[in-house]
Amino acid sequence: MAENTSNTFVEARKLGKQVTTREGVLTLLDDINFQIDAGTSVAVLGASGSGKTTLLGLLAGLDAPTRGDIIMDNRKLNEFDEDGRAQIRAELVGFVFQNFQLLFGMTALENVMLPLELAQAPHPRRTAEELLDRVGLGERIHHYPNQLSGGEQQRCAIARAFATQPRCLFADEPTGNLDSETGKRIIELLFELNTEHGTTLIMATHDDQLSRLCDRRLRLDAGRLVDSGTA
Repeated sequence: MAENTSNTFVEARKLGKQVTTREGVLTLLDDINFQIDAGTSVAVLGASGSGKTTLLGLLAGLDAPTRGDIIMDNRKLNEFDEDGRAQIRAELVGFVFQNFQLLFGMTALENVMLPLELAQAPHPRRTAEELLDRVGLGERIHHYPNQLSGGEQQRCAIARAFATQPRCLFADEPTGNLDSETGKRIIELLFELNTEHGTTLIMATHDDQLSRLCDRRLRLDAGRLVDSGTA
């Protein structure tokens, strides 16, 4: 592959994903093409079942496409096996999920320290404490997830996502399990940290209002890309 001299960080080329069911072959994504520049924020929009989560999983290398290419940081993800894609994720990617996905046997501090320790980063405890203080959990670092509210759990998850300073952050319906006021505060925090770190943000959401905060929108309908314009 020729060296990419543009500012493109993530690219999908003729991307498709199919799965086989008892009823036959089901197409989840069909002929998806776009480029995302480094440091931009992108909302992936669509109704439930439109393919948003499938697309995020493919872009992050959590799954492999049936056809087409995904290129991240000049590397074709589909040319790597699962171990290779996992290494790329460890180097480049952070995640924020709708259901938080914190480890319930660990405190907030331990949850944020974990990716730092896996990456053998220097001073993992100090970094985790600073991030938790940044997201407003400085007094809650020794609490377990079941001792935190939904909003506090998501703030902890955001601190964990930024801990290794990823170049790309994927957020899958990050406010889906939160009330509107808590969700608003979470989004403000997410965008503040994203701007501070210069991260590429790719966020799946069904919320048009939320998507307008992003630089660009990708709209899916039944697995096809129907709009790839600005927000």
